[in-house]
Amino acid sequence: MPKNSRACLLAALLSVAAVCGGDAVARVFPFGPRHRAVNDLANQFVPFHAHLWDLLRGRADGGLLFDWRAGWGTSFLPDYGTYLSSPFAPLVALLPRGDVEYAVYAITVLKTAVAAAAMAFLLRRLGPGAWWWAAVLGASYALCGWSLAEGTYNPMWLDGLIAFPLLCLVGEWVREGRRPLLGPLVVAVCWCANFYTAYMATLGAALVLLVRLAVTDSFRARTLGRAAVTTGIGVGLAAPLLLPVLLGSRQAHPGLVREFAPVAGTDFLARLLPVTYGFATPAAFVCTAVPLLAGALLFRRDVPGRERWLWPGLCAAVAASMQWGPTHLLWHAFATPNGSPYRQTFVLSGILVLTAWTALTRGGPSVDRRAVADGSEGVPDDGRTAHGDPADAPAHGRPGRRAVAGGSAVVLVLILAALPSPVLTPWALVLAGAGLAAVAGALLLPRRGRYGVLAALLVTGTLLGQAAATTAYADRERLVRLDDYPPLGPEQERRAAALAAADGWPAYRTDPGLPRIAGNDPLLLGGQGAAYYSSHTPAVLTATLDALGGGWTSRGRNLQGLDNPVTDALFGVGARWRDGEVVRTDTRLPLVTVRPPGPPPVYGRSPFRNQELLLGSRVYEAPHAGACRVGTEVFLWAPDATGPARLGEREVRLLGGRPKRQAAMVSLGLQRPPGLRPSLPGPGELGCLDHERLRAAVAALRARAATSVEVTPSGIRAVLPPGGGTAVVAAPQTAGWRCEDAEPAPYGGLLAVPLGSGRTELACSFRPPGLRAGLAAGAAAGLVLLFRVGLRSSAGLESSPGLRSFRRRGRASAG
Repeated sequence: MPKNSRACLLAALLSVAAVCGGDAVARVFPFGPRHRAVNDLANQFVPFHAHLWDLLRGRADGGLLFDWRAGWGTSFLPDYGTYLSSPFAPLVALLPRGDVEYAVYAITVLKTAVAAAAMAFLLRRLGPGAWWWAAVLGASYALCGWSLAEGTYNPMWLDGLIAFPLLCLVGEWVREGRRPLLGPLVVAVCWCANFYTAYMATLGAALVLLVRLAVTDSFRARTLGRAAVTTGIGVGLAAPLLLPVLLGSRQAHPGLVREFAPVAGTDFLARLLPVTYGFATPAAFVCTAVPLLAGALLFRRDVPGRERWLWPGLCAAVAASMQWGPTHLLWHAFATPNGSPYRQTFVLSGILVLTAWTALTRGGPSVDRRAVADGSEGVPDDGRTAHGDPADAPAHGRPGRRAVAGGSAVVLVLILAALPSPVLTPWALVLAGAGLAAVAGALLLPRRGRYGVLAALLVTGTLLGQAAATTAYADRERLVRLDDYPPLGPEQERRAAALAAADGWPAYRTDPGLPRIAGNDPLLLGGQGAAYYSSHTPAVLTATLDALGGGWTSRGRNLQGLDNPVTDALFGVGARWRDGEVVRTDTRLPLVTVRPPGPPPVYGRSPFRNQELLLGSRVYEAPHAGACRVGTEVFLWAPDATGPARLGEREVRLLGGRPKRQAAMVSLGLQRPPGLRPSLPGPGELGCLDHERLRAAVAALRARAATSVEVTPSGIRAVLPPGGGTAVVAAPQTAGWRCEDAEPAPYGGLLAVPLGSGRTELACSFRPPGLRAGLAAGAAAGLVLLFRVGLRSSAGLESSPGLRSFRRRGRASAG
């Protein structure tokens, strides 16, 4: 097996062994009883992958452009581009749907392994060195603290972990003037897989390219122009996905706006060590071999000065940029993240690994790939063939005793400086000290025979021990510090089966109900509900649900289902999960109704009155002396209350408190004893629902409802009774809806179309904003790419020795 292949394979195997070993030590799923259902992993990634499974198997309500399941109907392409566009995501369909958590875990481990292999390949491409060292350093990158602590429960970010070495490889092709077709395609795949971390990886790869140009004496404006064109074409090819994502973010409900505050320097340094954890600190840990070698580079006098200082200087500059407000915003596309503020940390880890590799080898032979037109393309500065293997070029060799001692001193100084940090753990000091001794000893051992094997075992053991321990520690700490949710099990499978059996879409909606499992229960369990959680939660959806008494968390982006007979009627909910079983209702409307001519409803402060405005009838009564009339159902609206609310023997717990979360309107049950007042946990408003009035209102609207409704993966058609008015679809009017022969006009936040007196059909389709422009940009980028490749091919043919000889013979014959 070639050494490059061996390095990539070993790097992948080491990363898998460390991740799975650490999870096994922590007894975390799938190796023990502790679950992984925390934070966004449970709220978003597992449910979205379950929905992708349905899409790939043809079982979804909707398609790639629109999703009919969550949020009463929402745009799906932005969610796909944010959470599911990784080339690895379709692998979820290889396992049964009930095993989606296993599939997501397997994809997470696979991404980590691919990142390790990609970095090992890049290292061998950059310069000569022992193949096993490339494997260990490649795995060190993939097993950085950011990957183990952050990426493992945000698996979409791991595509950025893979993108960084791939984009650095593209930089090498640009520097050498090679791969004009493959380079932009790699950029496009990286940006499609996860644009957010790909943006950070692109910034990091650009910095690496600048250093490579400087240390190889190949710094030319022409090269920078090639890099810009390659990146621009690649991003343009990804535009059909990127533009809808960008516009979806702009139309989303605004999240939390934070002011960036840098962490203490001691905490920053502490996170360089193994077995540390902190949600708001940079997870910068890499195997101790990496900072030791990076520090040793400073003390290698046999390395050219430019190379010896630029790489460590780049590490310091990137670390400093993470702590300064303006560059922090630059790393995060000029928006401070709602959660962890150090999402670019993997780039720092990658640059540290590249610096460590430089300490073992030259930065790579200098190659000057000049423009095609001058006929010198493919001539390396050092006389190698254009396609020679850099791993065959001479190297400086491993650092000597002086350099090893200097690198060890650098690591010791970092450890001592981190001692005041509360983030530091005793195990961090033990493992860092043991790793330092092991790696330093390995570097000082003779290179051949059994000593070489011993050195490899010491370094590999350090990597596996530190990474596995960091994984186990992060597993335990996440369950303590982050929100966690029930893992999927037999009860959830029974619930999903019951919802599937009751499903009647599109005749009526089936709501997955309460208690909720995660933020996207309709995607995870089935049905068609209001619950929805995404970075693209439409502002109009949040506003509509809020006006009708809905609840939410994450400052309005994580919408909860609303269990209320009036909203069930308005949104056509004919069955819902409640109290351990599916409950059906007959007070529901079809998906499309026709309202009488007149202005649309204008919402006020009371959700009870807003529901009546949307329904067109009065169905609530005000309580008399604090108590509802006997026979009515008592509803409580207390959005800021937290605690139990009681009416007789019925108790309901509320969890509110704006602006972070809002408690939904809840039922306290039927009023049976006259004069019985509810006990409330805080200020609130009571509404007494008269079910007879609700049935009468529903019957009146049914008389003017659509006689047939057909939904498509990206639209809706309905046959309406004659008479005119306004056709109202029980779905939020998010940007992107278009209807035949009329412009949509919002009706209380819902999709609506004014009808002429003779119109009896409704046909509306959904196209995500930005899709058409993105397709045009992608097509233009594709044409530019083909033109560029064709031009390069023609120039290469013109400068070929064979063609020049043929022309000389032709001129001689003519003479």
